[in-house]
Amino acid sequence: MPSEDPLSQLGVHSGPDGGTIGVYSKNATGMELLVFDDSDQHWLIERVPLVRGNGDVWTATSEHLRAGTRYNIRCWGPRGPLHHFNERKLLIEPYSRGLLRSGAKEWRSVVMDDAFDWAGTTKPRVPRDHTVIYEAHVKGLTALNTAVPQELRGTYAGLAHPATIEHFHRLGVTSIELLPVQAFVTEERLARLGLTNYWGYNTLNFFTPHAPYATKQAQASGPDAVLHEFKGMVSLLHAAGLEVILDVVYNHTAEEGLGGPTTSLRGIDNATYYRHNADGSYIDTTGVGNTIDYGQPVAERLVLDSLRYWADDVQIDGFRFDLAATLGRDATGEFNADHSLLNAIVDDPYLEGVKLIAEPWDVGEGGWRTGGFPDGWHEWNDRYRGRVRSFWLTDIAEARRSGSAPTGIGSFATRLAGSSNLFSPQRGPLASVNFVTAHDGFTLEDLVSYDTKHNLGNGEDNRDGTDDNRSFNHGVEGSTDDEGILAVRRKAARNLMGTLLLSAGIPMITAGDEYGRTQSGNNNAYCHDDELTWFSWDWDERQRDFAAVTAELIRLRRENPALRPVRFGRFGETVPSASQLDWYDAGGNTMAEEDWDSPENRTLQYLAASTPEFEEFNRILLVVHGLETPTTVTLPSHEGVACYTLLWDSASETVTPADGEFPPGHSVTMEPTSMKLFRAHG
Repeated sequence: MPSEDPLSQLGVHSGPDGGTIGVYSKNATGMELLVFDDSDQHWLIERVPLVRGNGDVWTATSEHLRAGTRYNIRCWGPRGPLHHFNERKLLIEPYSRGLLRSGAKEWRSVVMDDAFDWAGTTKPRVPRDHTVIYEAHVKGLTALNTAVPQELRGTYAGLAHPATIEHFHRLGVTSIELLPVQAFVTEERLARLGLTNYWGYNTLNFFTPHAPYATKQAQASGPDAVLHEFKGMVSLLHAAGLEVILDVVYNHTAEEGLGGPTTSLRGIDNATYYRHNADGSYIDTTGVGNTIDYGQPVAERLVLDSLRYWADDVQIDGFRFDLAATLGRDATGEFNADHSLLNAIVDDPYLEGVKLIAEPWDVGEGGWRTGGFPDGWHEWNDRYRGRVRSFWLTDIAEARRSGSAPTGIGSFATRLAGSSNLFSPQRGPLASVNFVTAHDGFTLEDLVSYDTKHNLGNGEDNRDGTDDNRSFNHGVEGSTDDEGILAVRRKAARNLMGTLLLSAGIPMITAGDEYGRTQSGNNNAYCHDDELTWFSWDWDERQRDFAAVTAELIRLRRENPALRPVRFGRFGETVPSASQLDWYDAGGNTMAEEDWDSPENRTLQYLAASTPEFEEFNRILLVVHGLETPTTVTLPSHEGVACYTLLWDSASETVTPADGEFPPGHSVTMEPTSMKLFRAHG
């Protein structure tokens, strides 16, 4: 019989007589388990040497390794540029499922009691084409919500409070994507500036929920209570039919660059876990000081075991992988779409049905990989974001300045229809996670209100944050009382939201965009844990109108399968669960080749008919007009279409009621820079 994989011994495995711990280190020459008293985490009660075994996995057994036990490991080994062994450092065991802070820069690992009563709740398993993602911050979403009890605001429990769930349901989103909730810390540089890491992209440990997001009561009760509250949040969201997706940061750790804190992997086996040059300097493809080396099998196993834990034990529905190109870099440091880790994540039976979303780039050489991940992965589509912003914002700004937009409508139409020039037919349009905004960058409100970033509050003299915003302030930078400018901004926001929710692909909304949340022009507010970044629940009439429009667009998407094809269509064929597309100009004629890229022709009629497998037949007409002058369109004549019913008009501040039936050939007025959605009937 084949011998057991040594890497399966990693972490703490409890038994009736205590437990066994396994830690990987190729380069250590010695390792020790330190066990601390249950009531005094500074009182050492046992030291146990670990013994190197097969595959460089060190193991030890202790009767004290049971639920609630606090422990560390320490390692010693050779000196040299690639090694950072220090026997005085008490280290976090990498598979720790619970952590307790023990001083300013030290933590205790904790053996956890994983028992939890899920009360019959199961994963909702929302079909991919029905998925609408809502990117949110655990603390920021409910910190100001007076409908949530004070003690629950900004916590896991607050996220699953009935008032929060009611908002999700009213909006119509299906899947809540949480900014990092694996245990993280603030970078030393930020701490010296008196700032904090609000977003959480600085992971301390890959298995432990971030304790400060739990209620004070749970924090005081210890790691088991924190994990119980986290699982309770997942269970309540599942009971409400909502998925939970975690934004996970496996590309680097909180140990930062050379000279940064040594808390775990660096002290266990720096030479193995991190990418480095021969002189010991780190190869940094993440922009934060270090990069995990996924040319190493043990690093791959760490990620797979972490994902399995969250997906199985904690019942998580999906993962968004920060700087995922780093996970696809092989032993040579080059990105490889056939990387064993990328394929293993897709093929792992423990992760079957789990949504896998890549941020398909990093900051290293050859790091932009949008469209380059294997089948089974979804990807954040930055090309979609850029083209949609340009079409509705910077193209309009340029037309005001020069009298002509720089481009036509062709590339915008490609994004609208699922980005078939980026994603293979095998992967289809749902490989694309479409977004206009995300946690990093301008909010939707700021996107239509600022031409440039305003990041002085970040302490870097406005150097941080991208300068490629593709935003447009519509005449005044920032806040204004000019109702004309405000009205145009609101319409631009509706056009952006409408495009997002009516495009083929999986849409992602950033929390707060549904009402017009602003960060006062800060496009990199990662270090602000205050009202600048928190979700406001005190909306004025215009904000309520915009939230209602967003909910209506999600409803229309749900009810019209022609808007959410699973596959790309093929000319002359009927492809199941695709949409057959026909493109018309303003006159109702088939688009001519020269019209696609003409800056003068930025009006398009997009007729999409579903080819159903599981739903009723459906056909829609989307009319897009991308110039600041009104125009008239002639509704197209098409076989099988007897009339069109107006479902939504972006020129309207409020939800558009179904407004009569219009025959093919009917003339319809399009307001400047606007959209109209019709349902086509036979």
